[in-house]
Amino acid sequence: MNYKETQEFLFSALPMYQRIGKEAFKKDLSNTLALCKALGNPHLKFKSVHVAGTNGKGSSAHMLSAVLQQAGFKVGLYTSPHLKSFTERIRINGKAIPEEGVVDFVQQNKAAIDRIQPSFFEITVVMAFDYFAREEVDIAVIEVGLGGRLDSTNVITPEVSLITNIGFDHMEMLGDTLPKIAGEKAGIIKPEVPVVIGEKQTETSPVFEQKAKEINSKLWYGDHHQKLPQTDLMGDYQKNNIPGVLKTVEVLRELGWKVRGEDITVGLNQVVSLTGLKGRWQTLSKYPLTICDTGHNKEGFQQVLDQIARLKKPQVYMVLGFVNDKNIKDLMALIPNEYQLTFCQANIPRAMPLDRIKEIALDLQIQADYVSDVNEAIDKVRVNAKPDDLVFVGGSTFVVAEIEGL
Repeated sequence: MNYKETQEFLFSALPMYQRIGKEAFKKDLSNTLALCKALGNPHLKFKSVHVAGTNGKGSSAHMLSAVLQQAGFKVGLYTSPHLKSFTERIRINGKAIPEEGVVDFVQQNKAAIDRIQPSFFEITVVMAFDYFAREEVDIAVIEVGLGGRLDSTNVITPEVSLITNIGFDHMEMLGDTLPKIAGEKAGIIKPEVPVVIGEKQTETSPVFEQKAKEINSKLWYGDHHQKLPQTDLMGDYQKNNIPGVLKTVEVLRELGWKVRGEDITVGLNQVVSLTGLKGRWQTLSKYPLTICDTGHNKEGFQQVLDQIARLKKPQVYMVLGFVNDKNIKDLMALIPNEYQLTFCQANIPRAMPLDRIKEIALDLQIQADYVSDVNEAIDKVRVNAKPDDLVFVGGSTFVVAEIEGL
């Protein structure tokens, strides 16, 4: 198989949450453990930091990676989903796994894959573990895909775990209350392994504190009262993520990892160049100012809207698309009436059809345009926007992924 054929095998032959949703979600870790065992348990061969949370886990993972890289370590970074290329998910010091590395992994382990029948996510996680072990990284930052307790990444025993915050997302799998969702995220807390909680929340903190106490894990909270260092990540919401990142670095230092203050300062200022992070309050053009962001649940979307409001632009145009398993009524209800809306549909099976979006919008008496193709929608809006206006593109990671030239 060449790379294109290997990609097609991964995307179509295996159940994939990114494409089809919760049907691809597995109820235990047996497949991941079986595949790891077939490969000689690569997940036991490197140190790691495990990152979970409803919002901010991807940004936090990239920030941690940048700081550790700046400190001189060889750092693996596993994140999901990807925006442009599958190889983005697996990086070492910001450089994506080579395409031939993906091909070799699948070819060499095809018999085990055929026997175990892992999901797309399970095979991708184990591919990352195998790559990091082979390349002998000093440490890897591993982002949870969904939840925590049953996530395929949850076979590692990290140096420290970070849980950024808890909000409402993936409730059909994780539970319909914040404490229930927190219980799933708390599943990454390991016996006697320190855990950092990025934000102290009234409803969820007792869940984490109880779990940590039960298994003798020391627990810290991010300090939101300190003066925060600057970052090149331009979303105002990053100020919620930085305290957890700083506390995690502090714990690593206590464990003997040598990270200087200037490594933190420089690392946080160069996250994009060091790690290749995209899609977080990213400027696409200046006149009109065109921004994209992957925020896609109620809390994340509200933070985006708050930042848009602070810009005080004469007119705001939004190009939005969603996935099928989101309660988009809640998101739509947040949008100010004066914003000009254009809805689109990402080219994946999991995308919410435009007809369904229109039905919900009409039910809420929202006036909007409808253009199925993401880039056609952006082009149409930019023609109407004046130089001082704002164009925002988002609503779903998969809409952002389809932006040309991202």
